[in-house]
Amino acid sequence: MAQLLHSPSFTSIHMHTTCSIKCRPSFSVQLSLTPLHTKKPNSIVHNSGKFSTRAFDTESNEKLSDEYKEISGKVKLADDNGSCTSAGGEDDKYPSGEFVYKELDPWASFTVKLKMLFALPWERVKKGSVLTMKIRGEISDQLKGRFSSGLSLPQICENFIKAAYDPRISGIYLHIEPLNCGWGKVEEIRRHILDFKKSGKFIVGYVSACGEKEYYIGCACEELYAPPSAYFQLYGLTVQASFLGGVLEKVGIEPQVERIGKYKSAGDQLTRKSISNENREMLTALLDNIYGNWVDKISLAKGKEKEDIENFINEGVYEVERLKDDGWITDVKYDDEVISLLKERLGISSSKNLPTVDYRKYRRIRRWTLGLTGSRDQIAIIRTSGSISRARGPLSASNSGIVAEEFIEKIRSVKESKRYKAVVLRIDSPGGDALASDLMWREIKLLSASKPVIASMADVAASGGYYMAMAAQAIVAENLTLTGSIGVVTGKFNLERLYDKIGFNKEIISRGRYAELTAAEQRPFRADEAELFAKSAASAYRSFRDKAASSRSMTVDKMEEVAQGRVWTGNDAASRGLVDAIGGLSRAIAIAKQKANLPLNEEVTLVELSRPSTSLPEILGRFGSSIVEADKAMKELLQVMASSDGIQARMDGIMFQQLDGSSYANLVFTLIKDCLSSL
Repeated sequence: MAQLLHSPSFTSIHMHTTCSIKCRPSFSVQLSLTPLHTKKPNSIVHNSGKFSTRAFDTESNEKLSDEYKEISGKVKLADDNGSCTSAGGEDDKYPSGEFVYKELDPWASFTVKLKMLFALPWERVKKGSVLTMKIRGEISDQLKGRFSSGLSLPQICENFIKAAYDPRISGIYLHIEPLNCGWGKVEEIRRHILDFKKSGKFIVGYVSACGEKEYYIGCACEELYAPPSAYFQLYGLTVQASFLGGVLEKVGIEPQVERIGKYKSAGDQLTRKSISNENREMLTALLDNIYGNWVDKISLAKGKEKEDIENFINEGVYEVERLKDDGWITDVKYDDEVISLLKERLGISSSKNLPTVDYRKYRRIRRWTLGLTGSRDQIAIIRTSGSISRARGPLSASNSGIVAEEFIEKIRSVKESKRYKAVVLRIDSPGGDALASDLMWREIKLLSASKPVIASMADVAASGGYYMAMAAQAIVAENLTLTGSIGVVTGKFNLERLYDKIGFNKEIISRGRYAELTAAEQRPFRADEAELFAKSAASAYRSFRDKAASSRSMTVDKMEEVAQGRVWTGNDAASRGLVDAIGGLSRAIAIAKQKANLPLNEEVTLVELSRPSTSLPEILGRFGSSIVEADKAMKELLQVMASSDGIQARMDGIMFQQLDGSSYANLVFTLIKDCLSSL
């Protein structure tokens, strides 16, 4: 069983320590492009003449328009010299999906006020309120239920849109704290900040611990404040590659990896002691694209030359007062001082509280209340996030990962329904099981034969994630989405030397020449087994590559040039024909309307088909599952150790999984730990 996962996935290593009757090693490896440091911990607008005029003057509006055109217009690519050039391709033939703010006509405005008069209690907001949102930590691309914690990207973006039209909202006060999400989501949030500014309302940002991602969002705000003690560490970006080859060699573990594609580096962290030339080339290109995009956007937002941005980074400036003096932030103020400033601008007495509404309450306000409902024409939005598997494992949460059998059921129901004129498939996945990816590809292909299907990529849609996307009629990616990685990798652990060291023995009685292919981890592959294993991986790769070539209307030879497991940013993928257009979800929706022959200037009704369950059993299940399953896993681990039933490992992509799809790690890592401690 091969798995499709994007290759450069070894920056940080997470060891899953759940266990079942047959414990097997499980590695999960993730790529993160992180700063060089470690982060520390129409509408009624109150224009009393006290607002900053930056949101309304001609120069600022021209700057905003130029920046938005860069986001929604032609693709920008970094050439060999690091400069940006326009990419060719299909991007220009698709609508941009650019947000256009429209003043409500008198009748629509009256209707909205009437709806607010009879609004439900939790939808009531005091006139002149400021929407406050804290953007921090992990941000999911999935919708969150009422009782779910954490932030949801679609609900953050929805809040921006609703606030732009809500006559009760004067502006937004945005707290930006250390983020743990990819650049695709960061780009989407930044785009919605720029869209919100078109309403003429203010948006003020506040940062206390600021790295590259936080500043990328913050500098899009009308004003940006920071306390005197803020951590500003804008030192640049780095990608790190870690390798376990030497560690596994010392403890007697030999990973036997079969990968197809010279750039398919998944598995390198297990077999190598240093980075390969191909992987270095790929990661350098990814880093150059992300760094170049950051410099370009900051330069445009701050009205500075690119050389000034790079000089600033290379100086290592961290003094907050210096940041103010050089125009990187608006002013140095504590949170309470910013609130006092907002009250002054809104004409509120200093003795009174600033009327606010927070993210969690505001996300419950319906678009209908604000008159933002679309026409009868409906477009379905299907969101998929996480690793790909065929069936849900016994220990997996109901909302974790992409489960092929559940996804296929949803796709078939959409296909049979006449309600939906088109489908937007939102993908945020590094891939997973190759068979599951292929089964979903088939269903998406069948759906796209009956109605338009547009793929919209978030942070990452690589390997199995790209496999899904290539079945759509058009693919939209962010500038910095990680995508491609058309390749496969699979393998197993040879634990012969480890077993010798600890005195463990395992013998197998089998029937069939290849019966022990994946069962015998106590010895290496025989020559004929290794040959079969290699042929199986090569066959899976050819299937993936050929389907990608057919889907993208390329020759196999042309596809081979951009495949071989290489990961691309959205920009580079677009220039090479792997992606059709650069943009976010709004552009994917615009393209879906175009493909469905719906008027581009009219709103449609978007139907989210991936809403979380709010049933009582589901809610109670979330609270109790971790305790019950932890107890079950511990009992099964003790049973394994008592019965000496051994360890069976199989590596698919960047994860080791047992054949039924559940992943385990406890026992093998305990053995590694014990062996290392005895050296």
